[in-house]
Amino acid sequence: MPDTAPLIAVRGLRVGIRQANAAPIPVIDDLDFSIDAGETFALVGESGCGKSLTALALMRLLPPGIHIQSGEIFLRGRELLALPEASMRKLRGGDMAMIFQEPATSLNPVLTIERQIGEALALHLNLGRRECRERAKELLAQVGIGDPARRLAEYPFQLSGGMKQRVMIAIALAARPRLLIADEPSTALDVTVQAQMLDLLQKLQDEYGMALLLITHDLGVVARMADQVGVMYAGQLVERARRDVFFRAPRHPYSHALFAALPETARHGQRLSALPGQAPAFTALSCARGCRFAARCALAEEKPCREQAPALKEQDSGVWARCHFQGAADKGRTPGDGRRATRDDESLSAPLAPPVAELLRVRGLRVHFPVRKGLLQRTHGFVRAVDGVDLELTPGRTLALVGESGCGKTTVGRALMRIIPMTDGEIFWQGKRVNPRDKNEARRLRQAMQMVFQDPYASLNPRMNAGEILREGMLALKAARSEKEARERCAALLSQVGLKAEHASRYPHEFSGGQRQRIAIARALAVSPRVMLCDEPTSALDVSVQAQILNLMQDLQAELGIAYLFITHNFAVVEYLAHEIAVMYLGRIVESGPAAAVLAAPAHPYTRALLSAVPRIEGDREIIRLEGEPPSPANPPPGCGFCPRCPQAMPICREACPPMIAIGMGRMAACWDQETNQGQGDPRSAPRPLPSVPDQWKVMGRAAASTQ
Repeated sequence: MPDTAPLIAVRGLRVGIRQANAAPIPVIDDLDFSIDAGETFALVGESGCGKSLTALALMRLLPPGIHIQSGEIFLRGRELLALPEASMRKLRGGDMAMIFQEPATSLNPVLTIERQIGEALALHLNLGRRECRERAKELLAQVGIGDPARRLAEYPFQLSGGMKQRVMIAIALAARPRLLIADEPSTALDVTVQAQMLDLLQKLQDEYGMALLLITHDLGVVARMADQVGVMYAGQLVERARRDVFFRAPRHPYSHALFAALPETARHGQRLSALPGQAPAFTALSCARGCRFAARCALAEEKPCREQAPALKEQDSGVWARCHFQGAADKGRTPGDGRRATRDDESLSAPLAPPVAELLRVRGLRVHFPVRKGLLQRTHGFVRAVDGVDLELTPGRTLALVGESGCGKTTVGRALMRIIPMTDGEIFWQGKRVNPRDKNEARRLRQAMQMVFQDPYASLNPRMNAGEILREGMLALKAARSEKEARERCAALLSQVGLKAEHASRYPHEFSGGQRQRIAIARALAVSPRVMLCDEPTSALDVSVQAQILNLMQDLQAELGIAYLFITHNFAVVEYLAHEIAVMYLGRIVESGPAAAVLAAPAHPYTRALLSAVPRIEGDREIIRLEGEPPSPANPPPGCGFCPRCPQAMPICREACPPMIAIGMGRMAACWDQETNQGQGDPRSAPRPLPSVPDQWKVMGRAAASTQ
């Protein structure tokens, strides 16, 4: 008879934090799941719910002070908790391997890529040095890294984020493990790189027949990859189901709340259903009674929810939920209903809104960094980080600047804030040109424009409490006339962003990620800006915390009329928040226009590729896969910068850079051929535009080509 036992089975796993004179604090409680060979089990939930600790417990790599109290873990029939450490070292990297969340901190910065891959090969496969090198080259090629022989001699800092993640996958797959644990493998990656990562994992899973434990908070990734889904909250598995059943009708109130917090086009302008409060601290779980989700659950009742802990019960065939009210959570809207609906306020057929007086206009912005070499550090070229960008911001509107990492999005924001110098370009504030050399004008512009950085923990001074952080900007830019006024405004600001006045005495490390982002927003608001530049403010946040931040930004925009430049690669947020979109590639804008129109019918092939790569919960669809990496801005290709990766490039694309041309409905695009050329003869003489593009576009494009 064939072996029907699962590849890995976890039964009654309990993990606790040791205390000197008290019982251990439970961080993982009564965990049960199994994964078959070739199957993907997705573990989802908010940060701090115990997902990563579960992975570390399976690998027996728990940090000091945290230990496994009870339970069983079987891998191919072997009980892992009974094995000595020497046997576990042979299993790690051999039968089971793990891709950690942050490759930059997981790779050794002082060892070459060859040394780090070779270590796993020598340890588990007993290969010699020459064999290790050849096998390492094969692994790098297998994970999609070009020129593997050259990359083997490089160090992690010489690789992009996506390439570092691929190296981590190569190390994990070196010994062809039966179980692969991937902890947030695509967090903070661009959608195109994320699509490549997921394709690679699926391909290798099919090839090796390995089981995959996927830890993520991105429900779009879960919809694409998972066979089974487990939802975790406060250290417990609160729901477990097949993927199709889970996305059709989630059973636990927490699962339903995660779907309700997702930003989407149909909810544009509406408030998201953010979960109130926060998940309970682990220190509070030791004396907790009843359901751990009761304090945040809209369906909770005093009895039995707050007095009796629910057990994980089978509610339907293959559907398990930890809730007293069977099926109560699926009475609302089914997740995904109307998810692709067109915005009511910005219908594609609606006339364009009347123009609003602009706040900020940028023309021809360029930021070039010199490349210096030799003993005398002479300039041998320039990195064209931003190479001619035009933008406009109007009151009460949001312009989303999107594109892959390295395209220049953050550099645009930093140049506008004068954090880095502009090489060329003009900035107009309320129609008046700003003199970049006038320090008084620069000071007034800095007060009118504030920036919210991507990582609030890195941008907040750890030696200053929240009140000092907020008052610093007020006093430096004279937004408050006295310390007393600054303290009064500080309390009002904290209240405005949903925090309490007593939080002013706390330091950044005492706040959660979402609360730190609120403090960063309050700091930007402290000087009453008209424009806020938001650099990935929701990246790597859970959907529940993300919903709170997006609601806050919507409220502030409605109340204060603030204009946002929203720098992001999260298209779900763009669909929900943005009024206009500008798509950036290799330092230039390649498409811009009203958000509804661009998202519904992208004109540029790069925009189409980006949107096709976004994982969605509605189901699979064709992905336009871009080959290779973006070109270096220090050595851009001739002609169109996107030409080397474009699936429909023509001869003219390699010779002349396309200009930004109006294509109707307030939209512009920089492409010689905005639809796959299906004509005969020389494409240069007969470019095929989209049907909606006016005939003069063709004439203008050919004229522009002849002048370059």
